[in-house]
Amino acid sequence: MSMRIKAALMALPLAASLAAGSVRAEEVNIYSYRQPFLIEPLLEAFTAETGIQTNVVYGEGLVERMETEARNSPVDVLITPNTTVLMSAYNKGLTQPVNDSILLDNIPAQYRAADNHWFGLTTRARIIYASKERVAPGEITTYEQLADPEWEGRICTRSGKHSYNLSLFASMIAHHGEAYTREWMEGLKHNLARRPQGNDRSQVKAIHDGVCDISLGNSYYFGAMLTNEEEPEQQDWARSVNLIFPNQDDRGAHMFISGIALAKYAPNQANAIALMEFMVSPEAQYLYAQDNFEFPVRPGIERSDLIKQYMGDFKEDPLSLTTITDHIDEASRLVDEVAYDF
Repeated sequence: MSMRIKAALMALPLAASLAAGSVRAEEVNIYSYRQPFLIEPLLEAFTAETGIQTNVVYGEGLVERMETEARNSPVDVLITPNTTVLMSAYNKGLTQPVNDSILLDNIPAQYRAADNHWFGLTTRARIIYASKERVAPGEITTYEQLADPEWEGRICTRSGKHSYNLSLFASMIAHHGEAYTREWMEGLKHNLARRPQGNDRSQVKAIHDGVCDISLGNSYYFGAMLTNEEEPEQQDWARSVNLIFPNQDDRGAHMFISGIALAKYAPNQANAIALMEFMVSPEAQYLYAQDNFEFPVRPGIERSDLIKQYMGDFKEDPLSLTTITDHIDEASRLVDEVAYDF
């Protein structure tokens, strides 16, 4: 039995519960920071299963749009690629809690808000990309080693102010405290081969080009580069590196989420919750994680063939994302104080 058929059969109880439930409106309105190719297959499957139509606005500045629209906003759910945007909406009072058993039973506590205002849909790891030619296996295994003198002039990263790095820095504060993290960030900055710039993929290109030997990047970019047919040179970048999931002998790799939240003034609340439930169904979790080489947030869902081939199983840092977000402002201040980007 194929995974998709198996997943569809596992999702039947959800379809049955929706059919037997109270009469619903016919649509759900979505503001999405995620790109269309990632979520449209899921939304088509949701409509096919429930009959509920989806209307999507894609782009940036959607939280600000929600804030301006206030009670007149048509949005029911917000879909984002990271916790930062979810927290922005949450801190502006634009979300509401969802105490739904399907969500609570299938999304691990570390990947949802403590008060259930937002939920993870997929996870990713922030890993170390290392040159196959210039970094021996086992030469670096932890985030802490990024500050060691042996890496002087050998590391590339994007801006310290980017949400991906801020999240990692915040986790370092949570694990080690501010004083240690400040010293560690100073060491990391000292080891940079160049001023922070570009995105995660450009750091891997820099390794390929010999600018540096290791970099920080999210795990799913490896799959995006290795399968890139529009820019095949990215396949060469990916083939030039090994993937290191840090801290496997202690706390595990730092993790992110893509996520979803129910809008405070959602006009189609029941349909919105039905969509949120669908997004954590086995079928949706499999499809979502396949399309962007991410990890399903729901335990027990099969990972993509590429992930199984190149990443395998690894230990995840169990630190709650709520705890990490509590340290984001502190991490941002440290980036300024150590002048990381300059």
